[in-house]
Amino acid sequence: MNESLSTGNFYDYPQQDASGATCIAQAWAKTPAPLPLEEKRDVIERIKALLKARDAVIVAHYYVDGDIQDLAMQTGGFVSDSLEMARFGKNHAAQNLIVAGVRFMGETAKILSPQKHVFMPDLEATCSLDLGCPAEDFRKFKSAHPDRVSVVYANTSAAVKAQADWMVTSSCALAIVHHLDQQGKKILWAPDRHLGRYIQEQTGADMILWNGACIVHDEFKATELAAMRQKHPNAMVLVHPESPQHVVDQADVVGSTSAMIKAVLEGSAPEYIVATDQGILHRMRQLAPQKKLIAAPTAGESATCKSCANCPWMAMNGLHGILQCLEHGIGEIEVNEPIRSEALACILRMLDFTSTNPELLAKAQHGFIKNIGAA
Repeated sequence: MNESLSTGNFYDYPQQDASGATCIAQAWAKTPAPLPLEEKRDVIERIKALLKARDAVIVAHYYVDGDIQDLAMQTGGFVSDSLEMARFGKNHAAQNLIVAGVRFMGETAKILSPQKHVFMPDLEATCSLDLGCPAEDFRKFKSAHPDRVSVVYANTSAAVKAQADWMVTSSCALAIVHHLDQQGKKILWAPDRHLGRYIQEQTGADMILWNGACIVHDEFKATELAAMRQKHPNAMVLVHPESPQHVVDQADVVGSTSAMIKAVLEGSAPEYIVATDQGILHRMRQLAPQKKLIAAPTAGESATCKSCANCPWMAMNGLHGILQCLEHGIGEIEVNEPIRSEALACILRMLDFTSTNPELLAKAQHGFIKNIGAA
């Protein structure tokens, strides 16, 4: 296996406002407060009526608030990972998409459906991976390695995708990199270094990695996870591949959010330690209420956490934000040409690959699974 080279800058996301607050602190400050029960019921009913009146549908990620996930499912919308969100938004007949997630998800929906209006509850809801891979820096990174195929994670801006050969999500990244490696291609990967390292380990591909990370997954702690496993010896450990190596090494299942949900549904264990954003626990509990779910540790005696297994930008999505989209057209995403058409190419390449290679996709997904018991 060729060793990877870690390059680029590691952004600790310190971008401060005039008061000195970091971008993480700014996001937490904008997180909507829980609504009183009667107000929440009223807002939900108004949203339901407006979704019908405005020919709109909600497309939500597993990490957003459970009330939004439930509302999406109750109104004919969709809750899933970023790959299936992109596919659903493209194929659904509604002319107005409300994307409850982070900015790159809204941009992807607009890139795939330029004729539709795409709205987000808060346009400032971004992603640490997106922030950590500025388009101009990526341009320099790519220019320094012209012999490599550039593969970028979905968690990047439209301006970065416009420069890439392929876009991937955690559901299909392993299969696509394996496919490229079998063709003799050398890979330029951005931005998540942990996911890139894991894919390289699994495929043996020649990869140069951008030095970025997700603030949620980067904070999971191996020592504390080992201690938790001792307290729960019958638990299956599920880890998202954006997590650090020493956390991934302890996993029974390593995979995307959809793969982790599948493991809970099909696994024989009575307990599951889950190392990803805690927003996913809402859907897991609905689908497998008889199983005990335990959030993996992000802090210990020698550690503190910035996200504490909750993405601050996902938390910025609120019911009032959705209502504002529908009532006043606030929060519409725009992606200018030629960036949109240039970014479209790498996204369609991914969608075409996942549609035409289901067996390879399934086989590669099993590469994430180390010990799923009876599943």
